[in-house]
Amino acid sequence: MSKNPASPFDEIINRREVPALKTHPMVLGENNEHLFAAGVADMDFKAPPPVLAALQKRLEHGVFGYEAVPAKLFPAIINWQQQRHNWQIDPSHILRAPNILNILAIAASLFTDEGDGVIVQPPVFFDFFDILSENHRRLISNPLILEDGRYRMDFDDLEIKAADPRTKMIYLCNPHNPVGRVWSTDELKQLGDICQRHNVLVVSDEIHADITFPGHSYTPFAALGSDYADNCISCLSPAKSFNIAACSQSFTIIFNDTRRKAFQVENSRLTVNKNNSFASAAMLAAYTQGGPWLDDVLDYIQNNVVTVSQHLAAIPEIELIEPEGTFLLWLDFRKLNLEPKQLTAFLKQKANWAVTRGEAFGKEGEGFARLNIACPHAVLETALKQLATAISNR
Repeated sequence: MSKNPASPFDEIINRREVPALKTHPMVLGENNEHLFAAGVADMDFKAPPPVLAALQKRLEHGVFGYEAVPAKLFPAIINWQQQRHNWQIDPSHILRAPNILNILAIAASLFTDEGDGVIVQPPVFFDFFDILSENHRRLISNPLILEDGRYRMDFDDLEIKAADPRTKMIYLCNPHNPVGRVWSTDELKQLGDICQRHNVLVVSDEIHADITFPGHSYTPFAALGSDYADNCISCLSPAKSFNIAACSQSFTIIFNDTRRKAFQVENSRLTVNKNNSFASAAMLAAYTQGGPWLDDVLDYIQNNVVTVSQHLAAIPEIELIEPEGTFLLWLDFRKLNLEPKQLTAFLKQKANWAVTRGEAFGKEGEGFARLNIACPHAVLETALKQLATAISNR
């Protein structure tokens, strides 16, 4: 795999020209210009040209009154899932939402009661913890097992946790953030079978669905079969795939009629079912014309994975957990024998790295850090050299 020197993804764009969360003082602190901002999970690349063109066209129209959902949007979503992931979706099963966190929170509120248990599989996306805490649900931990440099699910422990009648739901991360696993069909079926046996509802966060590497195919949980779909709420969005997190909405696929109707009522009650003209334009363009751009960006990110792997081969103190998907790398720093706060300080002060601390993903993440590699190759190269120098000096 050779890097294209003329790639548009090589362009270095100053994210600090806008209030980007990744480079904002609330995330990095003051005087942060020297830091390699690789924490927040978005890309440092411009959105696909068709998306930019669609937004420009919508802007030039000049009238921004209330709008309905474009007639072509749901067919575009359906076609994307069919063509890209061989998943046939009934349009009546699609509901809109502002973002995936909103879907997760509403699902917990609707289908569990305060004090009920919700299973998570740490190290896992930290907002899962916050949502459950803020909604007064009881977090049930089913930690992943790291074995020979690869994570797997602990199905024996999952069976025990799911069998508790007070456990009502599981938040599945598919593909998994931060460890980069793209769960296989067999793994998903085993999880689904356990959850069906014990009446545990699967709420599947599949925001990274489109970002997988050769040899690893994303399987939508709800595409496993009607029994699995009936016990699932699927959460999807083009936000990660096309780098439009600040200019897109999300959608949920709910096969079960009773749950879908309950979700519709709650969407209406909370008035979260309104439409944003720019989000609609961006999403429609992404799903109808963004495929070639996504293929190119995946190739570029794969090259960045290779670059990280090559650099870390010369740094025995740090291990890369080989990713199967997402643009987020999970790095093992435990050989440095640093406490979590010490590791964060070391990376920031000595290597100029601002990455996501591992313990944010649960205690199982202590000694690790999450690195976002959706950035220009030259920026990544510089950052890796800074890290090597910091380790050498230490």
